[in-house]
Amino acid sequence: QGPLVESGGAAVQVGGSLRLSCVASEDTDGSYCLAWFRQAPGKAREGVAVIHKEFGSPYYANSVKGRFTITQDNAEKVLYLQMDNLKPEDSGVYYCAADYGLRWCMTPVKQTGIFSSADFKYWGQGTQVTVSS
Repeated sequence: QGPLVESGGAAVQVGGSLRLSCVASEDTDGSYCLAWFRQAPGKAREGVAVIHKEFGSPYYANSVKGRFTITQDNAEKVLYLQMDNLKPEDSGVYYCAADYGLRWCMTPVKQTGIFSSADFKYWGQGTQVTVSS
């Protein structure tokens, strides 16, 4: 298995909920920021939510704010994404990611509102989420 393994993706109807899980291996022990990204067919990968392993302080993309919640269980090394009130535009492959090990990784996120896939070193294989009306 890879450094990160996601699960929990499924097909749901509009307005439904899902909880994604991501189990991290010891390879990611040096990472500080953990994030969820998603990619729809024909579109670029986009950041959904990010959290600091020590400080918490989650940040969300505007498109999911108020509907998605990122949490972590550091003891079990599991990252979660609770997704409520799902919309068709939430469909895609969801990936969890861990950064290169910069303790201040959340600072630029808070300042610019941007977190890029280029800032993350470790990736999972992805889990499919399909929301239908």
